[in-house]
Amino acid sequence: MNASAAPVLPSHPTARPVVVLTGASSGIGRATAEELADLGYALVLAARRTDELHALARRLDPSGARVIAVPTDVTDDASRRALLAAAQAHFGRIDVLVNNAGVTVERGWWWNDADPLRVLRVNLEAPVELTRLVLPALRAQGSGHIVNIGSVAGLAATNGIYSASKFGLRGFSLALRRELLGSGVHVSLVAPGFVKSEMTARARLPMPGPEVVARAVAAVLLRPRAETVVPAPYRALVWLERHFPALGDWVVQRLIWRRYDHSGASDAARR
Repeated sequence: MNASAAPVLPSHPTARPVVVLTGASSGIGRATAEELADLGYALVLAARRTDELHALARRLDPSGARVIAVPTDVTDDASRRALLAAAQAHFGRIDVLVNNAGVTVERGWWWNDADPLRVLRVNLEAPVELTRLVLPALRAQGSGHIVNIGSVAGLAATNGIYSASKFGLRGFSLALRRELLGSGVHVSLVAPGFVKSEMTARARLPMPGPEVVARAVAAVLLRPRAETVVPAPYRALVWLERHFPALGDWVVQRLIWRRYDHSGASDAARR
């Protein structure tokens, strides 16, 4: 982003607001890390893929002062706690938690997968637990922001286990926002449609890059809102799903499932 076009950062007691970002090594996470680094945020990058994570951190901040990498398995309690402890140790505070790490059953139907419940562990349980761990500090300082990366599949169901995780995350986000009203802690849900990433690599659909989601994350941090759907055309699809669900059935059958590769053994793509 051009520095002259960058919006003014919100006021914080520290020099830079500190963002913990999960699933940072690829796709939406990597694009979000790049966007927020350009805007001047301090970043704690978390993902399982150690080499990619450290390479991204070095590229964004060769000094290691403003951007750090913390290899993390978000499904492991000790790993989650170590991530937040590393953020506190390096920066002295946490201002923003972006729960972006996600997984789906990429090939085959979810009921044929060996462990479909891992989708719930990564997409729903991990954000809930990370939020639970970070909330005491955010509430004590009277400021902060939780941003959950949901999905249009959490508004219009297309995949049983993945949609279950994203419907759950949406409900959690909207309810948590109300629970925290007046606390100074904001909660936002960013719900992408299909965007280019490892998770959607087999989907033969026209898709924008993950930068559209990264920009939406930056936008809700600067001007908090409860929920936003990106790219914009998906808002019309969500409206149609709510008012004409039979049309949604047709879209899923004709335009989505037929363009997915459901052959072969089930496996997972994780961002």
